[in-house]
Amino acid sequence: MAPDRSLKVVIVGAGFGGVAAAIELRRHGFTDVTLLERAPELGGTWFANTYPGVACDVPSHLYSFSFATRRDWSRLCSPQDEIITYLRGVARDHGIDRLIVPNTDVEACEWDSSECRWAVRSGDGRSWNADAVVIATGQLHQPAFPTIDGRELFAGHSFHSAHWDHDYDLRGKRVAVIGTGASAVQFVPEIAPQVDRLFVFQRTGNWFLPRKNRPYPRLMKAAIQHIPGLQEYRRRFVYNYGEFLTLMIRHPKTLGQIGRARSAAFMRSQLKDPEVRREAWPDYTFGCKRILFSSHFLPALQRPNVELITDPIASISEDGVVTANGEHRAVDCVIYGTGFRTNDFMFPMEITGAAGVSLRDEWAEGPHAHLGICVPGFPSLFLMYGPNTNTSGGSIITYEEAQAGYIRQALEQVRSRHAAAIDVRREVEAATDRETQAAFDGTAWTQCNSWYRDKSGRIVANWPRYMRQYEQRVRTLDPSEFTLLPLPDREPVPA
Repeated sequence: MAPDRSLKVVIVGAGFGGVAAAIELRRHGFTDVTLLERAPELGGTWFANTYPGVACDVPSHLYSFSFATRRDWSRLCSPQDEIITYLRGVARDHGIDRLIVPNTDVEACEWDSSECRWAVRSGDGRSWNADAVVIATGQLHQPAFPTIDGRELFAGHSFHSAHWDHDYDLRGKRVAVIGTGASAVQFVPEIAPQVDRLFVFQRTGNWFLPRKNRPYPRLMKAAIQHIPGLQEYRRRFVYNYGEFLTLMIRHPKTLGQIGRARSAAFMRSQLKDPEVRREAWPDYTFGCKRILFSSHFLPALQRPNVELITDPIASISEDGVVTANGEHRAVDCVIYGTGFRTNDFMFPMEITGAAGVSLRDEWAEGPHAHLGICVPGFPSLFLMYGPNTNTSGGSIITYEEAQAGYIRQALEQVRSRHAAAIDVRREVEAATDRETQAAFDGTAWTQCNSWYRDKSGRIVANWPRYMRQYEQRVRTLDPSEFTLLPLPDREPVPA
């Protein structure tokens, strides 16, 4: 029997997903692995986002790899510096750090049908050939800016929270924050005491649950490090808590009312000012949009130097923000806390598959992929954190570890059966996509507009079920769902 094929794999992105894929592949004998990273080093969104107060809103005992758990987290939800230090350490321990090519902005990936290989090209003209490509750019890497008349005319200082300007001194300034999503909820309480005036412009309110996130007491840290089983218990507890959040989102008329009541009671306890309470209160079903965890944001809105504004923004002038009622608020700085272009996924990267088909055209009616990983007509191209794999109640790292295992199994089929590539059957992908979309019926996700939806209203970001169900679904690859492409000048690979 001929020895297994040697495969060259290129991974685009060196955040948690890219590192997870590289570790999984290397563990199973795929030695020719290269990670191309746009930033100067690994980290993904945790390298880019350095705004004041930045931290994960998933407890670190779950927001970490199952094969590399840590017992010395400083608090329940770790800040950015701890998270990126953790990822650097994991990459170093598994020899992944030396496989990363930094400062490499991939512009295009093109399938060569004659050679049965991918050509990967960066913006500076460098190129790589690969038997397989893993796109691990995720959903939270391209800052989104709102369409507001006059935005480019503003003469003061402005920046997006994902590109925080640490050289600009906010002390004593009049500052406008546009957006009240997950990032703003973290940085607003940090900057509010520094600025002269803070105008927070909100389009829709959020449902909140408490999170003080104080450093662990010394006794707690010692217990986690030394009591057998405590670390594993905490990880399982957080996992099940996330699953219960999903349970409430999936059943908004019954169990969802528990979450709504808990959130409402907490918010009432924090919002002492009746006017601010009225303005901040959400007007949609609990769980339809991302549930936010903070015990500091709502009190910050009631500071004497902070004003919460819910009138729509009409325009931005040279020196301030104008709302629809005609009121002008003069500011020195505008901070955009307006999130990310989540549904663009890897775009504007150009992906061209078999027969010259563009992924943009394939996704003309909305992003879709078999289990969020494989797109028909794009052989041996795999997505990490792809369509319908975001989580509203758990850890994305759980999903990414599961996806890495599935991708490895697909490439083992190629390697062991001396094929050129593997391609998901179109009818299989269409069926799983229908099944995924149908699973949203009756859930809270369908009951408002959110960034989980594309322009047509189709939910393309989230997985509609539970973490454990996704793990079960991708645990074992079914070869019958795929076609193996033969090497050039070889006979077709038997089914």
